Amino acid sequence: MSGHSKWSTIKHKKGKADAKRGQIFTKLAKYIAVASREGGSDPEMNAKLKEAIVKAKAANMPNENIDRAVKKGAGELQGSVYEEITYEGYGPGGVAVIIETLTDNKNRTAGDVRHALDKNGGNLGTSGCVGFLFTKKGQIMIEKTDDIDEEALMMLALDAGAEDIETADEGYEISTEPADFGQVCDVLKKEGYELASAEIAMIPATEVELTDATEIKKMLKMIDMFDDNEDVQAVWHNWKGEDDE
Repeated sequence: MSGHSKWSTIKHKKGKADAKRGQIFTKLAKYIAVASREGGSDPEMNAKLKEAIVKAKAANMPNENIDRAVKKGAGELQGSVYEEITYEGYGPGGVAVIIETLTDNKNRTAGDVRHALDKNGGNLGTSGCVGFLFTKKGQIMIEKTDDIDEEALMMLALDAGAEDIETADEGYEISTEPADFGQVCDVLKKEGYELASAEIAMIPATEVELTDATEIKKMLKMIDMFDDNEDVQAVWHNWKGEDDE
């Protein structure tokens, strides 16, 4: 996906986050709690928890909310027990879709995922049907400002373990192996860089272009339905969006 498309996606998500900040924080709190429950409450010893906290801080989630979620996951505070379930399928025009969820009610979540796909011209597939089309990568986005020296940022990121850094009009996209993601984030933040977005992303090897206006409308509607579902943590797809054109 092009840098332009990714920055447009971040702006879209930020707009939704500003409008539905409470819902975004609820999703992040679930993610943090599950990571804490599975691997312990120390982010330095738990890479998944570290990634969850980095993602939460990039979304401006308050530290007290983060701490409470960690404690719930560790059993220090009472809270629901969530299960991770990943669904795979196809959106309109054969777009590959991966939906990552955290749920305390599998039947409800499966029904909601199937409904969002069916309603918008897609269908739920079997596990593994599209996963092979994607590769996990750390993805860190930093907005351009006048005081950022591009060469200095590039050298810092690469020395910290980043694989690559790409420049777009809006900012910089830093790619890492998942194992190096937390370390690179730490180094960047220690040097004072503000992360516009930071997550372990599913990067598609190939993309599908939608040319039919109805299919594009359905694709956007499907993504919004998933974004609005509190059980859905992330949606990955290989649609080459309008911003790429």
